Amino acid sequence: MSVAKYPDIFNELKSEVRKAGLLERVPVRGIVEMVAIIISMGVVYTLAWNWNAFESYSIAPFVLGLFMTIIFTRAVFVSHDILHLQYFKNKSLSFKLSYPFSAIILSNSSSWWDFKHNVNHHTWCNVLEKDEDIWALDGAFTPNNKGNSPFLKKYKYIIFWGAMFFMYGAFIAQSYSFALKRKNYGEFALMLLHWPLVWGVIFYLLPFSDAIIVFLTLNFTLSPWLAFGFITNHLGCEVFNYEEGKQFSWMELQMRTSRSLRGGAFVHWFYGGLNTQIEHHLFPKAPRFNLLKVQDMTRAFAKKHNIMYFETTPIEAYVQINDALKEY
Repeated sequence: MSVAKYPDIFNELKSEVRKAGLLERVPVRGIVEMVAIIISMGVVYTLAWNWNAFESYSIAPFVLGLFMTIIFTRAVFVSHDILHLQYFKNKSLSFKLSYPFSAIILSNSSSWWDFKHNVNHHTWCNVLEKDEDIWALDGAFTPNNKGNSPFLKKYKYIIFWGAMFFMYGAFIAQSYSFALKRKNYGEFALMLLHWPLVWGVIFYLLPFSDAIIVFLTLNFTLSPWLAFGFITNHLGCEVFNYEEGKQFSWMELQMRTSRSLRGGAFVHWFYGGLNTQIEHHLFPKAPRFNLLKVQDMTRAFAKKHNIMYFETTPIEAYVQINDALKEY
């Protein structure tokens, strides 16, 4: 991978992207997506209320679980975009608007995500002392510290790839821990409302066996969907220590530590815009709906100035991550 220093010409690219109108916030489109999620949850409750019409179909609870997975996944991406201020400029308003999706639908903490993701990860991407995301699996993705656990080294593939099916639960646990440590009791109470408002209704209206199937279907499809999307972003990319990282310009650090994925509209929908990871890190407030256009401009800009642009297919990204594990 290239280590040549990037010219500090980010303002030139930013000017082009802004001139194209791709940095403008999209409140109306954001509201439409938020309302669509709320309506979809209403559909879930309606189906559960009329479950007698569906319980003779053995596939019904699996279908309901998959439908809820799609809703929960969109809630993740929408809350992510809201907290990046892609819809509204006011941060206080954005936090409040994120709660129905992050706290109630997902039982996740907006405060935890903002601190972990927006403050540390986006500012110091793949910087050892700042970005906790790259310390997965006992430092398997760090250049000099490949971990000390013989158990992890022996069972790394089972643990890492198997953990993909438990990411949602891990997010809930980390959210609760963060909220309690920071004494964010109001947000913690909202996260607890998830259980009676979402699952309490499901278990009350559906036969217990069907409700269990819905619950398990959602958890074991939502987690890998999110996990296999998140890991393509930075794992297996360049990693730096703090002293190295602070020497880089904004553009150089973000482009050298991020990976974008090839693919069109479906890939963009499936990955919630995270497939355009370089662009998202360069312009975190750029609306997800605009990132494919920003990607075209960024790719052309990199080619024009002979700057390395790290882009692969999704499959190639997983192979690269697996190769990084082999070095552990």
